[in-house]
Amino acid sequence: MAPSPVLRCCRRAANWVPVLFINLVVGWSYYAYVVELCVYTIPNNAERISYLVIFHIFLGMFIWSYWKTIWSRPASPSKAFSLPRTEKEMYEREERAEIQQEILKKVARNLPVYTRTAGGAIRYCDPCQIIKPDRCHHCSTCETCVLKMDHHCPWVNNCVGFSNYKYFVLFLAYASLYCAVICATVTQYFIKFWTKQLPDTHARFHILFLFFVAALFFISILSLLSYHLWLVGRNRTTIEAFRAPVFTNGPDKNGFSLGFSRNAAEVFGDQAKYWFFPIFSSLGDGHSFVTRLVHIDSEQANSVLQQNGKSPADGDTSSPCGLGNNIQHTVDSNKEKADKGHVVSVTMESEP
Repeated sequence: MAPSPVLRCCRRAANWVPVLFINLVVGWSYYAYVVELCVYTIPNNAERISYLVIFHIFLGMFIWSYWKTIWSRPASPSKAFSLPRTEKEMYEREERAEIQQEILKKVARNLPVYTRTAGGAIRYCDPCQIIKPDRCHHCSTCETCVLKMDHHCPWVNNCVGFSNYKYFVLFLAYASLYCAVICATVTQYFIKFWTKQLPDTHARFHILFLFFVAALFFISILSLLSYHLWLVGRNRTTIEAFRAPVFTNGPDKNGFSLGFSRNAAEVFGDQAKYWFFPIFSSLGDGHSFVTRLVHIDSEQANSVLQQNGKSPADGDTSSPCGLGNNIQHTVDSNKEKADKGHVVSVTMESEP
């Protein structure tokens, strides 16, 4: 039974509570650092100015990447992955699962889809009524399918996937650096207040508490950042780390790994000048991916998705997930073979 509109509205409002909490903590940390530490506690002007400059640089990058993660709409599959009208009517009328699979297989032959369910079936989303592209999953919270979905993060009240995964990693990195800067610059005054070398003023509580909060957040965020950097290096999502993607020849946890440098380039891009800024530079289109087993040619994927007049990006050529920006990797030791009417290249690569 579907929830009532009032209940859904309350649930959506409640989802913003973690985001509100983070913003309140950051707001208080700004007051404690700038006012209580720099204005009231630090006596030296040169030290005060240098601390403020460094603090605001990392705060600005942290806030920028955080809000980009929150407000970047999760990229969803294009209409090319929807069933054509005739096949859709046949699928909805059919009650036998095996016949439904035959219908899906017929449509999937014309799509760059190479992953399957654990039982070997075509991955189909009933709520969205689309054949799921590789690495795409349905988010019950966002109520949509998300390209290269990593997870739904309550701290940003958004799905982390193809459109904002780079922003999310940068958010964790700059949040860690923000906390590290606070801990490093506050430590000497924390010790002085703790050992009563400074008078017991109203700044004492803020400085002591600021150090403990920053240290706690630093440890927790750093551990999460380390985990996601590990995932980036192996070209896995959080979902794939817990459940290996299944290809036509079986599950392969390293199926999308192309070596560390190319794995990192898929997330951060191939131009170093964009790596450290929350500007979209990820490679690919989010719909098809080069794997160790199957090399998907970009021109072929475009022509496949443009069949029957279907636009790969729904007419939006400026979208970061537009198929015109498909990733092209140079793969080694390729040999051509036919697979159900279209040509793929089998790549013989080993995990670095």
